[in-house]
Formats: sequence, structure tokens, C-alpha cells
Amino acid sequence: MHLSTHNWMRAEPLAVTLKRIKKYGYESIEISGEPAQYDIKDTRALLKEHGIRCWGAVTLTLGERNLAAKDEGQRASSVDYVKSVITMVSELEGEIVTLVPATVGKVVPDGTEEEEWKWVVDATKECFAHAQKKGVRLAIEPLNRFETYLFNRAAQALALADAVDPGCGVCLDAFHLNIEEEDIYDAIRLAGNRLFDFHVADNNRFAAGLGHLNWPKIVATLKEIGYDGALTNEFVAPVDRTPAAKYPDMVERSPVDIPPEQLKFIQDHGSSLLTEKFYDDQMRITAETILPLIK
Repeated sequence: MHLSTHNWMRAEPLAVTLKRIKKYGYESIEISGEPAQYDIKDTRALLKEHGIRCWGAVTLTLGERNLAAKDEGQRASSVDYVKSVITMVSELEGEIVTLVPATVGKVVPDGTEEEEWKWVVDATKECFAHAQKKGVRLAIEPLNRFETYLFNRAAQALALADAVDPGCGVCLDAFHLNIEEEDIYDAIRLAGNRLFDFHVADNNRFAAGLGHLNWPKIVATLKEIGYDGALTNEFVAPVDRTPAAKYPDMVERSPVDIPPEQLKFIQDHGSSLLTEKFYDDQMRITAETILPLIK
């Protein structure tokens, strides 16, 4: 196992992120799933310069992106988006695309259970076929019920993976597991060798170590099933706007150049634009919590 991180949680140049994570012992990055933001040649050069490899990417399933949409054209454009993320990862010599099949924040279905299952299975099969051509593994990620109505538990993600292909896997996230599973450790065991990726945040979605999750037991269970991939940092720090705030200087007050869609995605997760110091501390704390357990 090794330590990785997402980079969508703060708007900053990729070079700044890579320099930051290198000093704390991260080995790879799961890059933001917005291919238009990255020039492949320049990004590869930056990764090489900082000694960080691309582990993969997560789909930012926002707005009209939805593999379970009723509208056929919307599903087709969503498939095209996922394919573009897969292609980007392949060109960056990455291994994984973490797929969130339905729109994040959408909690109302478009059709019956049978209709939506057919729509999402057929669309995911098309994405999986493209991933196979590109040499990238596809992993279905369930989110908690407050972010999506469709896939919340490991068993549900495995059901979609099974319907797509035996070579399709799942990604689990400790934060979501803590909300939805009867037993976090049994969910990891259920995924077994189909677990392709694992995301890391504590029960309060701060850095690992700042909540009550049992990280030694989580990592031990990952070792038990023979997991040898990344533990990818994905804290989404909730902003406290009251006088009780523990971190009064966490929100960036100066103008930041960030695409409005990304800002909305961050805000929809209860977070905001984070200051560099606060963001750096969260990266450091996760590393200090996780690295001793996986070495």
C-alpha cells in the first residue's frame, strides 16, 4: 500500500500540490476528473519533476453528468465524459478511475428501479469497455445517502460491478462506510480482491486522525484482504461559521481563480475555499496518521 491524495479540494496549481505532498511522503495523486484542466504533456512533466506518479482520477459527477439519467442524450454525454477521464488517466500512465455513476447531490430517482438499473448498467458497460482498451481499471464508488440515492453501500457497488464485468471493481471511502455500513470492516472484507481503491477521511471528513475512526484496524483489515493499492486522502473539511469554530482561519478570504462548477462542488460538500495553511495541515496530519500504519 502507499499514500495518495486527491487534489480537487483546493484550487491551486498542480505544481504547488505536488511539491506539498512530496514533502509529506505521498507517492501518487488521484487527479481531479476534469481533463480540460490538464495539458497531458505538461502534467506528465510536472509529475516526473516532483517524483509523484498518477494513481488515477475520480469522476466529478456534477451537473448533468449522470449514467443513470432517464434522458438518453444525457446518458450518452455522461459516458463521453467518463471516457475522457479514462483517456486522461491512461495518457498519464495511471491505473484507476474511480466512478461515481450518478450525479452527486441528486437524491430523487428518474425512473423505476428496473429502468434505472438498466440505464446505469448499460452506460457503465460502455465505460468499462473503453477502460479495458486504455489499460485502466474501473472502480465503482458508493457515496452516503445524503449525496446520492443510488449507490450507498459496498454491496450495491459490487452488484453494479458484477453486472458490468468480473474485471470491474469497487472503491470504498472510510467516511461513507462509517455512515452507511453496519460494519466497516465486514464491508472491506466483502469487497475483497475487487477492492481497487480506498479513500481516506475521518468520520467528520477532516484529515485521518482528527475523528473517531479506528485507522489501525481499518489498515489491518485492508492488509487482511491483501489490498495493495493506494490510500487516497480526500478530506472535505466542513466550515464552522459560528463563534465555536475550532479553525477560524480555515477559509480563504482573498479571491481565488476557480471554475464555478468546482466551487459549487466543494460548497455542496459543506466546505469552502481553504487557506493554504489549513490545507497543508490536513495533508500533513493524514500522512502522519496513515504512513506509520502502512509501512
